[in-house]
Amino acid sequence: MTVALITGASSGIGFETAKMLAKKDYRVYAVSRNIKNMQALLAYNVNIIQLDITDYNAIHEVVNHILIREGHIDILINNAGYGSYGAVEDVSIEEAKRQFEVNLFGLSELTRAVIPSMREQKAGKIINISSIGGRIPNYFGTWYHASKYALEGYSESLRLELSDFGIDVIIIEPGGIKTEWGTIAAQNLKSVAKGGHYEEKALKMAQSMIKQQSLNILSHPSVVAKVIIKSIEKRHVQAKYVTGFIAKPLIILHAILPTKLFNWTLKKQISK
Repeated sequence: MTVALITGASSGIGFETAKMLAKKDYRVYAVSRNIKNMQALLAYNVNIIQLDITDYNAIHEVVNHILIREGHIDILINNAGYGSYGAVEDVSIEEAKRQFEVNLFGLSELTRAVIPSMREQKAGKIINISSIGGRIPNYFGTWYHASKYALEGYSESLRLELSDFGIDVIIIEPGGIKTEWGTIAAQNLKSVAKGGHYEEKALKMAQSMIKQQSLNILSHPSVVAKVIIKSIEKRHVQAKYVTGFIAKPLIILHAILPTKLFNWTLKKQISK
């Protein structure tokens, strides 16, 4: 039986992916800091485990636990992550480091723990959930976008390292997805900007993010989950998959428009 390990499975993309894989008879191990929010996955025979992706000792304990039980891990879906929004002047360096710790370094430690078993069986797929934020910038998203740009470069180089061992490294780049991510990022943005030089624009940006959530125009997390499963089950996979609300148009615009013009379109959203 194919064994899949997925992080950040307490809600959104991770939850939907774990559920879909289980329905297709994969042996699924879902991990998250919040084990309470994963309880519903038990109905689909998903194995749930509490894990903080920044706890390196716990990472190796979880991986060893799965390997002892199953003997192998075939699919790793690195989905855990969060968005820390705020002007560089307003965000502490401690918060910036945590953004990278969760979105890149913890992800890498889990990947390092899984690679040896995949290398031994000369097969495996590592799927890193990035974002269109790894391809384009956004107002007040400096540290989040920096972490996703870094994840893109990390994944591209890792693909080269592992290609001789039959291990695929795949990047998924979601656009606007209806999850708690946007609301949490908006609230954090308002909090860090309070009383500062960027407060007025930050509030407008936060309101724009919250409005997107309320308009029901964003893609459902299941849209991304279906793309993830497609990347798992296709024999010949792409290196990157772009999906979700206005993801492809934004990437195309960023590629063809002069930088000043593209940045002007971004600034318009908080100048209304």
